[in-house]
Amino acid sequence: MIDFAGIHGVIFDYGGTIDSNGVHWAEVIWQAYLAENVPITKDIFRNAYIHAERTLGKNPLVKPHHTFLDMMKLKTDIQIEWLKAECYLSQKNTDDHLKYRIADYCYHYARSSVEKARPVIEQIANNYPLALVSNFYGNIAAVLTDFHIDRFFPIIIESAVVGIRKPNPQIFRMGVEALRLQANETVVIGDSYDKDIIPATEAGCQTIWLKNTGWNETTALETADLIISDFSELIKWF
Repeated sequence: MIDFAGIHGVIFDYGGTIDSNGVHWAEVIWQAYLAENVPITKDIFRNAYIHAERTLGKNPLVKPHHTFLDMMKLKTDIQIEWLKAECYLSQKNTDDHLKYRIADYCYHYARSSVEKARPVIEQIANNYPLALVSNFYGNIAAVLTDFHIDRFFPIIIESAVVGIRKPNPQIFRMGVEALRLQANETVVIGDSYDKDIIPATEAGCQTIWLKNTGWNETTALETADLIISDFSELIKWF
């Protein structure tokens, strides 16, 4: 259980936490594929998703000025082109604008999620210093600005910038150090048990797990200091 009396700072994850209310982004994008009646299975889609993530991880295609919509256009372009190259899609069952419609779906999903999260973040920011610790592509500042939540996060620890990725607990230690606190005075809020909760615990932080639809099935063995199922629940705790 969390010792709220001992908390003096809060570290947020971004992707999957603030911008999708705990739903893994692969699931959101898959829903966009379903809305467009893209004739592939979920397993094939997951392979396309992994290919795009690895491609963006290896190549600096995302630029610091790119918004979330810009980034999603890059992702969906890579996914669709891979599906075509692997003969899962043909010109007959797609069109040149499919990738952009999928990106638009995801952008509006993210914008809606952030708008719902914004007042919650603002209330917490009124009482605690905040930091953002995220596996991202070097453009998180542009994304936060576009969604009007940049003012809440004067401290940003971004994997593409610092060269350390979750689940390495060192990235959370960097967030704690930037807040000038002790680890046990800091609570980490994230959607991924493997990439947020486990390494944050190893770093000595308290943890809040936003448990919704993840990449993998969970069991009854995972735990955190507090488990919630909706971002809005943070209001009652803070």
